[in-house]
Amino acid sequence: MKKTAQTIRSQSLTLMAPAKINLFLKILKRRSDAYHEIESLMQKVALFDILHFSRQGEGVSLSCRSSKVPEDRENIVCRAADAFFSTTGITPGVHIVLEKNIPVAAGLGGGSSDAAAVLHGLNWLWAADLEPECLMDIGLHLGADVPFFLQDCSGAVATGIGECLQKAQPIRDYWILLVNPGFAVSTKWAYEKFPLTSYSNPYILARGQLMDGESHIISPGLFEILGNDLEAVTIRRYPEIENIKKELKKAGAVAALMSGSGPTVFGLFSGKEEAQHSFVQFVEEYGDNVFLVRPYIP
Repeated sequence: MKKTAQTIRSQSLTLMAPAKINLFLKILKRRSDAYHEIESLMQKVALFDILHFSRQGEGVSLSCRSSKVPEDRENIVCRAADAFFSTTGITPGVHIVLEKNIPVAAGLGGGSSDAAAVLHGLNWLWAADLEPECLMDIGLHLGADVPFFLQDCSGAVATGIGECLQKAQPIRDYWILLVNPGFAVSTKWAYEKFPLTSYSNPYILARGQLMDGESHIISPGLFEILGNDLEAVTIRRYPEIENIKKELKKAGAVAALMSGSGPTVFGLFSGKEEAQHSFVQFVEEYGDNVFLVRPYIP
């Protein structure tokens, strides 16, 4: 998590919470607790929500200018703060201002990243000194992607329900164009609709070639065989996602894929000029829902 302000530890703090993309996502099985076992390669990207923390008042309060974001316990930011204070026994008294830049319910992990920032921020602000393992345990109860954002890494291979993480080298040399079609997709809905008997994605046969035995080396030349098991589910309902993928490929992306449960599609570009030209094209159609970013490397 990236600090943007060095302040008195007892008063305030500002943190930036990055988005992520899934370079591949395989659904392995559904567990009895309704979670799904997965295998995924996740990469943080330099698109950030910004959270401002101030020690003041009593309880937990949240402000956000975005009309799409609730300011009560429906927001994972508040639930993360509640979980921190409950675990530590510290009397709550914090106001959080959330600048929401990552699209909501977009497959980019914005809510999970916000939750991780809250846990890091409150742990620092109150000098609670919770161990990383404790923060990970709290985070996992908030959401399966939260542990990834608690890790000080750029990319990781996630297994289990997302809590078993092995660091991976970032895709340093690529420009990443994120295209969000402007509607939300429920992660819960996508996972519930996924047929576990489906083996339609050929990448699952070759994904083992993407990394060495320690899952640390990514081979860029194999991006074409990456895939996302949830694509078929989401595209069936929202065919526009498939159209965006095709347009990104036409524009010169070496690979295009839906991230997470969607609907955001990312294109990987090896050249800056090509990526910028494509960015301008997509902005004409999707406006502020298009972002040209680089991999985020803490």
